[in-house]
Amino acid sequence: MPILIKRVITALVLFGSLMALLFSGYPLAFEVVLTVFFALASWECFRLFGNAYPVWSALLWTPVFPLIIYTADLSRVSMFLSLCVILWCVRFVPTLKFSLPPMSGMSNKLLAGMYGAALLAFFIGVYELYLHSPLFLLSIISIVIIADTGAYAFGSTFGKHKLAPKISPSKTWEGAIGGWFSVLVVSVISTMIPALEDTFAVKFQQKLGWFGMFAILTVLVACSVVGDLFESRLKRRAGVKDSSNLLPGHGGVLDRIDALVPVLPLASLLDLWI
Repeated sequence: MPILIKRVITALVLFGSLMALLFSGYPLAFEVVLTVFFALASWECFRLFGNAYPVWSALLWTPVFPLIIYTADLSRVSMFLSLCVILWCVRFVPTLKFSLPPMSGMSNKLLAGMYGAALLAFFIGVYELYLHSPLFLLSIISIVIIADTGAYAFGSTFGKHKLAPKISPSKTWEGAIGGWFSVLVVSVISTMIPALEDTFAVKFQQKLGWFGMFAILTVLVACSVVGDLFESRLKRRAGVKDSSNLLPGHGGVLDRIDALVPVLPLASLLDLWI
């Protein structure tokens, strides 16, 4: 089967399944599927870091997610999400400029633990935003999708200046700026549609005004680029093209959520704080 057909079929199945889960009115089904995807993403994560026992590591790490969403109070969740946002700033972002530690050694194990925590924060963010409303969660995911699509369109047409040639040679500054611009345009349009009142961009435009909305969206788009580049660096170090082959035509779970991993915890915190 041609790769394009595989990509389209997988994308349609994922999209249809996501819509059904989000709007089914059965939170338990959403929680179960979310836990399964957390397990798969954790397995891929441990593989990328050269863990000798990725399956067992993922099985041990996975129960932490349902334990937190069922037992932790909001203040502790907020603290954990905040720590992971700080972790992105002080540990993961610098790796885009400097090299990752060797696959063997304690530094790599520590980094693996940190990224495992970042994945946990992402899935907690997904769940917290889902509790706000399925539409609100979907609107944040859409921000990243629009940024990625806009970056591809603008980069393919106008791209000349490489964004991170040693990490992802196909990404350009023109593409990144085009993705950011696409998000701003779509967000402005969304404020004019009454049915989209309970969406991320509209909420922050109402609370903080246009400048506040643009500033927050700019930060989220930048975070999505960082998430994408960090996973690309991990794959390049591991010598693999995709994090796995779980999703035909799309690679692995991490390949689909990499740009979302730093975005969702921050978006969840902003939703709680503002």
